[in-house]
Amino acid sequence: MNTLNFKEIEGKDKGKIELYALSTCVWCKKTKKLLDKLKVKYSFVYVDHLDEKEKDEIREKLQKLTGRCSFPTIVINKKDYIVGFKITEINEAFN
Repeated sequence: MNTLNFKEIEGKDKGKIELYALSTCVWCKKTKKLLDKLKVKYSFVYVDHLDEKEKDEIREKLQKLTGRCSFPTIVINKKDYIVGFKITEINEAFN
């Protein structure tokens, strides 16, 4: 899965933060904006821009980690996660 085209956003280092999003999802855009407002360093990928094999890898990874495949999903240090645009949880995780 190291071939994925993650884009890195500079900011405060709060660990390894990955955002899995869809380019057309309003909740994904709101999540990105909130992370930017909090000035968190993170990487993101628009899953809908990936090829089918990569999409399948992401779906499998998220299913295994969270029990479902929903967007946006923030993965924190490869073990914790926040699924959906949950303002309170995101603020608590990164403030």
